[in-house]
Amino acid sequence: MAMDLDYCSFTVLVSFFILLITLLRASSQSRTKSKFPPGPRKLPLIGNLHLFASFRPPHRTISDLASKYGPVMHLKLGEVDTVVVSSAEAAKEVLKTHDLNFAYRPSLLVTEILCYGNTDIAFAPYGEYWRQLRKICTLELLSAKRVQSFRHIREEEFLNLCRWIGSQSGLLINLTERVDLTTSDVVTRASFGKKTEEKAAFISLIRKAIEMAAGLHIADVYPSIKLFSRVSGMRARVEKLHKESDRILENIINDHRATNTATNSNESKKHEDLIDVLLKFHDSGDELHLTIDNLKSILQVSYVYASRNTEF
Repeated sequence: MAMDLDYCSFTVLVSFFILLITLLRASSQSRTKSKFPPGPRKLPLIGNLHLFASFRPPHRTISDLASKYGPVMHLKLGEVDTVVVSSAEAAKEVLKTHDLNFAYRPSLLVTEILCYGNTDIAFAPYGEYWRQLRKICTLELLSAKRVQSFRHIREEEFLNLCRWIGSQSGLLINLTERVDLTTSDVVTRASFGKKTEEKAAFISLIRKAIEMAAGLHIADVYPSIKLFSRVSGMRARVEKLHKESDRILENIINDHRATNTATNSNESKKHEDLIDVLLKFHDSGDELHLTIDNLKSILQVSYVYASRNTEF
């Protein structure tokens, strides 16, 4: 019983300490208040977090708020000031007209761990590294010539899909699921050169990562209080996921390099995949040198877009 009382006292003391720090910071920030767009009324300490305390998806809550406060509104999520843009005209201003002013990505706990310190192109801070990655994507990965080189993969995989549909004559099938699987196979072959044996496990990890990154986490809305990432258990869960994802990516890259080494050096590979292209920037002395962790980060995020809707 005494142990329970000691634990409760410790919890109350820590909570009071965190509350005091937050109040002092809020007081100092109020003196230098910036001008923000209109938004819902904010509560002390938590701001507008109470509006998301339901089972409704956050995007639906934001949609309802935008219909009331306009296409550009301000939300205070814990310590973090957030401007929400929800119209095509405003989005064009942010993403095109003033894109350099909005190019910087906030660092989130989930992406910082899973993306090897935010070294992928989606969450990398705006700067020279990000510009070089964008250049690689534009000239090497997404060029018309490169996309065309994967035509045979798309044709083979969707021909296999048509054959499978033909073999299911008279039966009820889930076409959406099969199309998702086929799309995933195309991306796997284009990225890794072949279908990995751990594909199902890897996509499952990617889906978990997406779910984690999409939520509101206390460590992200109170970034100055590092204790929250530990107390909530989020850091431990993300690090466990990252460890398994890293193992799979390490095996894929090592297998790829071993296969390339075994190939006759006088023969040029007929079809370069994503790993082939990225390894050039790891093995050569070019201006941008990618580490193996950089490669893993880029590969992982590139796979997200094909795997986000895939079910097993």
